[in-house]
Formats: sequence, C-alpha cells, structure tokens
Amino acid sequence: MFLPTLVSLFFISSATVRASPCVAFDANWNLLAFNLNGKDWNAGTQDTWSSTTDITASNRPPFDAANTTCYLSQYANAIYAINADSKNPSSLYIYNAAAKSWSMQAVNAGSFDYTSFGAILDHDTNVFYALSQGNLFSLDMGLLNAANSTPLSWTNDEQVPYPSNYVPVMALAQNHIHFLDVPNVPAGSADIFVIHYSYFQPQSQAYPLPDGSAFPTTYGHVASFFQADNTVQQEFAFIPADSSATYVVNVETNTTQALAAPTTKDSKATYFAGVTALVQLTSNGTVSYLPYLEGNTSTNIAATWATVSNLAAAAPPSSSSSSSSSGSSSNTSSSHSTTSPSTTASGAALGASVQYSVFITCVLCFAAFVV
Repeated sequence: MFLPTLVSLFFISSATVRASPCVAFDANWNLLAFNLNGKDWNAGTQDTWSSTTDITASNRPPFDAANTTCYLSQYANAIYAINADSKNPSSLYIYNAAAKSWSMQAVNAGSFDYTSFGAILDHDTNVFYALSQGNLFSLDMGLLNAANSTPLSWTNDEQVPYPSNYVPVMALAQNHIHFLDVPNVPAGSADIFVIHYSYFQPQSQAYPLPDGSAFPTTYGHVASFFQADNTVQQEFAFIPADSSATYVVNVETNTTQALAAPTTKDSKATYFAGVTALVQLTSNGTVSYLPYLEGNTSTNIAATWATVSNLAAAAPPSSSSSSSSSGSSSNTSSSHSTTSPSTTASGAALGASVQYSVFITCVLCFAAFVV
C-alpha cells in the first residue's frame, strides 16, 4: 500500500499557495520584477532591455499574500511593497534600490483593512492615501529607504462621500487623487480629492477624448506616469478590467487619449508606469509594455504592446494561470491602485484553499500512521 512521505505531504499542503509578484521602476527607470519564478530581477532601462540581473537578496518578502502591490518613492529611490507577506500582513517591505537591500517596516494597522482597500503614494509628501471600508486613511512614510525601529501607523482621516459598496479606482496626478467609476459620476469624469488641503472637490472633472467620447464608467486598473525631473505626475493610464483599451488622462489639459488595448486580455493583470512606458504584468508572469511619449499624440496612437523579452528569457511565464486570460473575471488592480471587486473573495478563496490542503494533509498523515 502507498504510504505518503513527508515530502509528498508537504507538497500537497503547499502546492495551492500561489506567489504574488509585482513590477516597478526605480528612480533611475530600471524595470524591476519581483518574485518572477521565485527570484527578483533588474531588467535595466527601457533602451537596454536585452539582459537581466538577478537581484534576489536576503530579507526579501515571501510574496505569498494575495494582491501584492508595489509603489515607487521617487525621492527616496525605494520600492514599498504592501501585502507581500501572509505571516506579517500589516507590515510593509522596503526595497532600497541603490543598496539593493530589503527591510521590513512594522506598521500598526488600526482599523485599516488590508483585504479591501485602494491606495496611492503621493509624490511630494511620500504619504500613502488609501480608501478602506468607507474611510480615507493615510500612512506617512517620511523619506524611508530602509525600515526603522519605530512602527508606523495608518491614520483614519475621514469618511468618504461614497456608498459602502464602492470599490475604489484611485489614480494620482498633480497631488490630487482621482476617483474613477464613482456612482452617479458621468463616463469620462473623475471625482477629485486635493491632498494638500484634504478636500473633496464638490464637482467631478471631465476628461473627454478628442472626438467627444469618454472612457467608460467601469472598474479597472490605473498607473501614474512619472516625470524624469522628479516633479509631480501629470498623467495616468486607465485600463478597464476587460482590457478593451488603454486610456491616458492628462490633468493639465483635461483630455484623454485612447491607445492600443493590451495584447493579453487579463483582468488580473497589474500595471506600473515609468516615464516612457506602461508595463503590464499578467497573472502567468508575462511582462509586456506599451511605449509612451508625453505630448506626442501621433506616436502614442501608433504604439503597440510588446513583451519585455529579457525578462521572458530569464523568468519564462508559466504555461497555466490561476486566472482567466479572457478578462471575464476581475481581481488585482494596479501597482498604484486598488484591490478589485473580487479581492475579498479571492483572499477568502486563498484561505479556503490553504485550509483544504491542510485538511488533506492531516487525513493523509492519519492514514499513513494507521496503516
């Protein structure tokens, strides 16, 4: 009779726990990919995406929690990773891009709910603003590029003027938070929160396309384009969850460009923008990009998505995926934005999957010792 070994039991119990990678640019515009095939990679700058460097370092997060999101602090040249460690869910990990080192920052969550939130990292203040359970929270990061011994704390700032079932889609530009897909706000418009005055503008702002049409009122993914001179972002990309198009909103001109839709239709993809590229990370680990030049409409309209080939060579995408590539379901949003309408469900599914695998392990252990 077959007696399961400890190795096989461990495999059965852990096989259902899935990794949660993320991508980000550092302040020198090197594309960083974390936890692709279990390793971290520096793909270099956009003009040299021909080779990769393994930057996997000690003290890195396990990237084993649902919906890991990564944010660039441009002043500190640091990447902040939230939801990267299932055993330390409230902690935040900091990657010092210059030193190529990781550290874990203790954070007091208070009433902040890590299973259901949307967040941006403000460029000038280096403060996180997040919508969770109907309240706007803030987390001041100072200029940390490494963890300190004093825990940080989420502060519950105020209740937002949105219904309890609103799933936040948050974009950052000009130190303003732009809330998309808000109930009763017209297509192509956003509600605005002015960060420096802690003030919700009473009227939404329209961002029409040149032909007068508008981006849809729907849940989607967002990513803000950085400026090479380290000033505030002026544009953000919005990709509907069905991957039907890529919209770039300019808050200086109050206009929108409609660009090529992602080649891979994956509602669980995440996105991160640098200065001249919008990057997509799909749920099977494929990294693609759309080249972008601010102010060059004709070039942007003609641009197409392409694979970041050096990352594909270093960390080949998996042949199967935990998500559908049809765009029929929704999960993780942007590296700069939110948990999606099914985040709570997906987190519950992950927990249930782990519980079920542990149950199977216990049954097999009992069977092994009985026989």
